[in-house]
Amino acid sequence: MARIDSHVHFWQYQPERDAWITNEMSALRRDFLPADLEPLLGQHRLDGCVAVQADQSEAETIFLLYHATKNSSIKGVVGWIDLQAPDVARRLERYAQFPQLKGFRHILQGEADQALMLTPAFQRGLASLFAHGFTYDLLIRPNQLAYATELAKRFQEQPLVVDHLAKPFIKAGALEPWRQQLQALAAHENVFCKVSGLVTEAEWHRWQPAEFRPYLEAAFEAFGPQRLMFGSDWPVCTVAGGYSRALGLVEDYLSEFSAAEQASFWGDTATQFYRLQE
Repeated sequence: MARIDSHVHFWQYQPERDAWITNEMSALRRDFLPADLEPLLGQHRLDGCVAVQADQSEAETIFLLYHATKNSSIKGVVGWIDLQAPDVARRLERYAQFPQLKGFRHILQGEADQALMLTPAFQRGLASLFAHGFTYDLLIRPNQLAYATELAKRFQEQPLVVDHLAKPFIKAGALEPWRQQLQALAAHENVFCKVSGLVTEAEWHRWQPAEFRPYLEAAFEAFGPQRLMFGSDWPVCTVAGGYSRALGLVEDYLSEFSAAEQASFWGDTATQFYRLQE
């Protein structure tokens, strides 16, 4: 089975649009395209990736789909759509014709209303995703885990995946209540999770692999390797050690797992969740 990086981004840098890239992240203020990533995938024996939206626009979805048609390393796309739009069902019908488009994401962590996912308008849109066979990525912070659990309870057939373990407070060394809330969310079998984006939640230039072990243990205890998938969060990970270090710390942790468990984590789970083609 293929080895997959389930979480990467591509962009052509635009200062106004990409204002989230702060001065301390200035290394990201340039273009990052599939040709930049492919040597890293090859170096680490990864067969492909899932490209995830970074900008909240349908232009972003089209941009990622364009590159997916031109680059065989992009096995799937997670785009953006306004789930609260009255015509969302019609727009999803249009997108259903693109086989590379696997699901959608909204930057819920940045919303003033941290419970936006539970509003009627948002949930109408989410119901339309299931009708068209799309997945949904949850980009949330620890204080939104309880809302995500309620969402999973209401939409038990909708495939959901939590990005970046919901961004635990690794820098502060805090485990609770994140760990308990993650376990509550994992009790819903339609929810999966990406082991991604961890290095940017630690001290960027001083972190050590041992710092991540309690969080990895909590994730594997909650979800098991059958509902966890690797994601690098490239190129964002480059500000906190780079692709090889981000992958290596997870690879070391997985070294004592069985071959079947490692296969699930490194590719099978992502392939099945996103229904990727070989």
